Amino acid sequence: MDIFLSRLFSGMTAGSIYVLIALALVVVFRSSSTINFAQGEFALFTTYVAWWLTERGLNIWVAIPPIIILGFVMGALAERFLIRPVRKRDETAILIVALGLFTGLNGLDGWIWGSDEKVFPAMFPSGEDDYVSVLGARLHYDSILVWVFAAAVVIGLTVLFKRTSLGLEMRAVATNPESASLCGIKVGRILTISWGLSAAIGSLAGVMLVPTIPPGQLNLSSMFQVLIFASAAALLGGLDSVKGAVVGGMVMGIGLAMINGYATFIGGSFSLTFALILIVVVLVVRPTGLYGTRRLERV
Repeated sequence: MDIFLSRLFSGMTAGSIYVLIALALVVVFRSSSTINFAQGEFALFTTYVAWWLTERGLNIWVAIPPIIILGFVMGALAERFLIRPVRKRDETAILIVALGLFTGLNGLDGWIWGSDEKVFPAMFPSGEDDYVSVLGARLHYDSILVWVFAAAVVIGLTVLFKRTSLGLEMRAVATNPESASLCGIKVGRILTISWGLSAAIGSLAGVMLVPTIPPGQLNLSSMFQVLIFASAAALLGGLDSVKGAVVGGMVMGIGLAMINGYATFIGGSFSLTFALILIVVVLVVRPTGLYGTRRLERV
C-alpha cells in the first residue's frame, strides 16, 4: 500500500506541474486560438533567472514574485512585437514565430548560463522532517506546495473566465476577433494580457518543477519533456477548457507514474513516446478533447 501511495503522490505532483503548463496553453488558446510552443522556454528562462537570484543570496521564496512578473512581461512583449505583426497572415506564421522563440530562448539560456547543470535550491530544508507519513508513504512538503499552487491557479482562472469581464472578452476575441473589435473590445490588449498571464503561470510552474526532480538539477532540457506531457494533457482535456487541463494533467501524471512503477517494460524512455502517441490519438479520435468546445462556422 505504501508503494502504491508513493507512486500516487509522485504522479499527482508531476500531474500538478502538467496542469500548470496545460493551463498556460489554455489561456493563450482561449484568447487567440493559438498553441504557444515556446511556453516551456519562457518557463525555463525565468527559472534560470530564479536560480541566478538565489546564487546572489536571495531566498527562493523572495525570488518567486519577481520571476512571475518577468514571465508576464516576456509573454506580453513577445505577443506585442513578435506575434501580433504576423497574426493577420495565417496560423502557420504564428507557429513559425513560436518555434523560433522556442529555439531562440533555449539558445539564449545556454549563452547566458552555460550548458552545465545547475543545482536549484529546495523550497523547504531537506532532512528527516521534510515529509509527513501517510499510511507508511512519504508525502513531501514540496509536493503539497505544488498541489496548493496548482489548485490556487485553477481556482483563479476559473473565476477569471466565468466571473469577470476580462474572461468574457478573452473568449470573445478567441471566437471572432473582428466582431469583438466591432463591439468595442480592445483585441490587442486582450491578447497581450493573455500571453503575459500564460508566461507568468509557466514561470511559476518552472520554479515548482525543478525542486521536485532529485537532486534539483536545472539544465537546458528541463522543460522539454514537461511541455510535451502538458501539451498531451491539454489536448486530452480540451485546449479551451480549464477543467480539461486539470483532468488531462492528472491523467498524464498519475498514469505515467503507474506505468513507470508497475509496467517497467514500457516505462522510462517510452514515456515521451506514449505522450506523443496520445497526442496523435486524441487529434484523430476527438480533436476537441474531453471537455473542449466544438466550434461551428457558417459557410
